[in-house]
Amino acid sequence: MVAGETNLSALLTRSFRLSGKMQRPKWVRGPTCVLVLAVFLLSGLLAVADEQDFQEDFLKQEYSLAKPYRGLGFSTSSQWDLMGTAMVTPDHVRLTPDLQSRQGAVWSRIPFQLRDWELKVHFKIHGQGKKNFNGDGMAIWLTRDRMKNGPVFGSADNFVGLGIFLDTYANGKSHDRVFPYVSAMVGNGTLSYDHDQDGRPTELGGCAAALRNAVHDTFLLVRFSRNTLTLMVDTDGQLEWKNCAVVSGVHLPAGFYFGASSATGDLTDNHDLISMKLYQLTVPRTPEEEEAEAAEAALEFPRVDHMEQYRVEVQDEGMGGVQLFFTLLFSVLGLVVLVVVGLALYGRWKENKRKRFY
Repeated sequence: MVAGETNLSALLTRSFRLSGKMQRPKWVRGPTCVLVLAVFLLSGLLAVADEQDFQEDFLKQEYSLAKPYRGLGFSTSSQWDLMGTAMVTPDHVRLTPDLQSRQGAVWSRIPFQLRDWELKVHFKIHGQGKKNFNGDGMAIWLTRDRMKNGPVFGSADNFVGLGIFLDTYANGKSHDRVFPYVSAMVGNGTLSYDHDQDGRPTELGGCAAALRNAVHDTFLLVRFSRNTLTLMVDTDGQLEWKNCAVVSGVHLPAGFYFGASSATGDLTDNHDLISMKLYQLTVPRTPEEEEAEAAEAALEFPRVDHMEQYRVEVQDEGMGGVQLFFTLLFSVLGLVVLVVVGLALYGRWKENKRKRFY
């Protein structure tokens, strides 16, 4: 490639030297400009190809899932397992269809061992339901246990590991965020995901993202390096990553499993996983950092340093004006009914008592 660029540069140099010695016909000027433009375009394409090759060199096929979805199925040689309603098509893995009460998932069979990595998830969530009448969402997992159904977007609660949630329906009554909402949680086996509050008590960070019924491709990027978890999204068709959350002090043990799951309830959507591509990051470390990380090799449970700083405060909501009005109204009506019934019973009792004397 370098030799090719050198030959092109020499050719252009010779052309310019000749142009200084003799007058070129006018008909030569046009093709020369086209040649120069073609050289610049070729150089740009070569640079993009170099960058693509560099990226592909670090793509870890054994942890990735992409078309044509080889290694996905129930055979002994498969690297990924299907669970529940998950179904493979030529274009995607449909975790759940646009039907009620469905759960589906895919799980890697290979324990994950890399320290620094980046996961790019290509997905599509779409359905016939109108806004706020769709659900429930999907999750990306890196957990100790795999292939377990449960209430957390189709997977088990009280999990041990990392969960990234793409929540499309607001269960809580708070209006402090816009849905769909992307959030992260690190579980140690004792923490429960609170659906009624949309995971706020255990959330480490997140952002709103217009990821449902998008007319363009939607992506999620999960990066983990130097004990820092970073979430980014690309959901508006601009081909640009937007920061979603950054959480430092995250410690994840090795040997966990990647997975993706989704669930529908009374409200539904299609949840399609198009690809999960895992890239290894090359991060230089000092001897002190290597020693500190070696000490964590025996880490059994994930943890987050100073987790209290990431907790989202959930305040009990007071009654709204309309709710307070109807509460008082029904209370007064109930009191009036009790008084009327009481007076009627008292009048009947008094009349019966008077009849006894006759």
